[in-house]
Amino acid sequence: MIELKNIRKSFGDKLILDDVSIKMEAGKTNLVIGTSGSGKTVLMKIMIGLMKPDSGQIIYEGKDITDMEDKDLKEIRKQIGMLFQGGALFDSKDVQDNVMFPLDMFSKMTEEEKLQRVNEVLERVNLKDVNKKFPAEISGGMKKRVALARAIVLNPKFLFCDEPNSGLDPQTSLLIDKLVKELTIEYNTTTVVNTHDMNTVMESGDHIVYMYQGRKKWEGSNKDIIFSKDKELNDFIFASEFLSKAKELSIEQAKNK
Repeated sequence: MIELKNIRKSFGDKLILDDVSIKMEAGKTNLVIGTSGSGKTVLMKIMIGLMKPDSGQIIYEGKDITDMEDKDLKEIRKQIGMLFQGGALFDSKDVQDNVMFPLDMFSKMTEEEKLQRVNEVLERVNLKDVNKKFPAEISGGMKKRVALARAIVLNPKFLFCDEPNSGLDPQTSLLIDKLVKELTIEYNTTTVVNTHDMNTVMESGDHIVYMYQGRKKWEGSNKDIIFSKDKELNDFIFASEFLSKAKELSIEQAKNK
């Protein structure tokens, strides 16, 4: 579990995060949603220790990392996996070396053990026989799965995903969502996902936090979101006529049960 307590962050005179308190739960897909400028990207950077809050606490399983020494923070970071928005694969390295990179950096495994682990995670994300291919030789969806394999290769306790479905077709997006959710449950990972993708919200949102103008405006599950009366949340989630009608239908069906 990751707990944020009363997080505040400003850049100059501009307040970005205003007294944000959230519990990101283990074994659940924790989604952070909101419009551009709502503060969710800064919030993720603060959670992974890339940025310090002006005030408040970030607590990983009881350990406050807010003012932690670099050597202690490094130990926490070894337990963090990160799936970047663009994948962030090394173009000059093949798939195998991309996935092996965290093992080279942080493990004392032998070459044979590292290769075995790389093959395990590639198989887990439904990728076989691509070890020697380069990022330029595989599809966008495959790149995201390679990046996901790299993110989980160290068996992280905490997994962060920044817009994991960005640039993907709907079918591939659903595959990525399914993999992230399965891995979260299998390893009891505390998974935090920043997303704009409404399919992700409705399919994977065990725990959803809606950010609005730097504050936590709403919190609940994908089941709760259908019945929310929060105007800003509804305007954001059900902006299209299709989704708005789907919400009305869901509420009507619930009433008739």
